[in-house]
Amino acid sequence: MPIDILMPALSPTMEKGNLAKWLKKEGDTIKAGDVIAEIETDKATMEVEAVDEGILAKIIVAEGAQDVPVNQLIAVIAAEGEDPKSITGGAGAKKSAAPAAAPAAPAAATSAAPAPAAPTLLPPAPASIAQAASGIRLFASPLAKRIASLEGIDLSQVVGSGPHGRIVERDVKAAAAGGAAKAAPAAAPSAAAPATAPKPAAVAGPSDEAIKKLFEPGSYEEIPHDNMRKVIARRLMEAKSTIPHFYLTIDCELDALLALREQINKAAPVKDGTPAYKLSVNDMVIKAHAMALRAVPDANVSWTDGAMLKHKHADIGVAVSIPGGLITPVIRDACHKTLSTISNEMKDLAARAKARKLKPEEFQGGTSAVSNLGMFGIKDFAAVINPPHATILAVGAGEQRVVVKAGQPAVAIVMSVTLSTDHRAVDGALGAELLQAFKRYIENPMGMLV
Repeated sequence: MPIDILMPALSPTMEKGNLAKWLKKEGDTIKAGDVIAEIETDKATMEVEAVDEGILAKIIVAEGAQDVPVNQLIAVIAAEGEDPKSITGGAGAKKSAAPAAAPAAPAAATSAAPAPAAPTLLPPAPASIAQAASGIRLFASPLAKRIASLEGIDLSQVVGSGPHGRIVERDVKAAAAGGAAKAAPAAAPSAAAPATAPKPAAVAGPSDEAIKKLFEPGSYEEIPHDNMRKVIARRLMEAKSTIPHFYLTIDCELDALLALREQINKAAPVKDGTPAYKLSVNDMVIKAHAMALRAVPDANVSWTDGAMLKHKHADIGVAVSIPGGLITPVIRDACHKTLSTISNEMKDLAARAKARKLKPEEFQGGTSAVSNLGMFGIKDFAAVINPPHATILAVGAGEQRVVVKAGQPAVAIVMSVTLSTDHRAVDGALGAELLQAFKRYIENPMGMLV
C-alpha cells in the first residue's frame, strides 16, 4: 500500500506552510530518520524527517509551493514490494492545490484506493499529538494512534521509542503483544456538568475595500501579509479579546546592578582574545524575573478552564525582534542557571531566531516572558500577554532620575517595569508581590549569585 506524506503541523499555531525544498527526489530510497524536506512555518525553517521506509515514488507538491495547508498530501512513498512507477497518487488523502510535480491520479482510481496509510513526516518537534484521558498531551505518529484505536490500547500506558520520545508503530505493537492497558471507552458527558462559557465573538472591522477608499488611489503600496504577520495578528486579537489584562508598574534602581555587572564582566576568563561571557542588563532581568517567580510560586501559573496549572520551573520567554515580526525563545529553568549561562544561551537563541533556525521546542511553552525596549530609549510600556502565560514583564530604559534618599534628593539610574497580568490567574495583590520580589533582586543583585 502506498504511504502518504502529508504537510505536517510543526507548531501549535501552524495552519499552512511553505515547502521550501525537497532534499530527496523521485526514485530515491528513503530510510526512517532521513531528512527529506525543509518546511517554512510562520516562525522558522525546519528540516523534516521520514519515519517510514520505501522509495519516494511521487512528489505531489513542488518545492517553492506557498501556503500548503496542514495535512495536505505532498508526496507518496512506495512501500516494500511496490513498483514506484505504478503509483500515480496517494492512498486517498486530499490533494494540495499547490503545483504538482506530475499529474494527479484520476478521481476514480483515487476513490477506489485502499484506506490511507499514516503520514510519514516527523518534525524535530512533536507534530502529531494525542490526548490522554487525564488531559496530558501525548506525542504519537498517526499510524501509532490508528493501531492503538483498533487494538484498544491506552497510549498513556505506552513508552515511545521514536525521536524525541514519540510513540511509533513498533511501540504500540509491542504494547499490544505485552498486554498493555486497554483504553477505557469515553464516558458520555454528564447532563449536570456546567456548560463551558462561549468565547466572545470577534468584532468585525471595516472591509479592506472600505479602508482603501479612505486614501487617494496610488498614494499607498499594498504589501501582502506573510504567515508570521497573520499569526501574530491572530494571536494578539485572541489575547486581548479573551484575557482580562491589568497592569502594574514599579521603578527599580539599577546602580548596584550595573556595578555588579561591570565587575562580573571584568572577571570573565578570556580565550583567544574573546571573553567567555558578557552580561547584559537584560540577562540579569531574565534571572531576576525567574527568581521572583520562584519566590512567589502562586504567580508562576497558567489558566485553563478546568484548572490552574502551577509550574514547577520558571521558563522565561524573551521577545526577540526578527524581520517581519517577533519570536520568543525560551530560557528553560532560568532561576537555576548562572548569569553567564543565561547570557550565552540568549545570544545563541537570538542569533538563530533572526536566521529563523530555532526548533519548535526552543520557542514554544514557557511560564512567563520578558519584553525589553529599553535599548530603544522607551521609558515604559505595557506588553500583551502571550498565552498560555499569565504574565509578561515590559522593561523600559534605565535613566538618571532624581530620587529621595534619607530625606535628601539624590540622582540614581532608574528603570520602570510594567507587569501585564491575566486577572483570571493572578490577582492584584499577588501581582504586586511578584513585582516587589523582582525589585528586590534588581536592587540587591548579589542575591542572584547565591
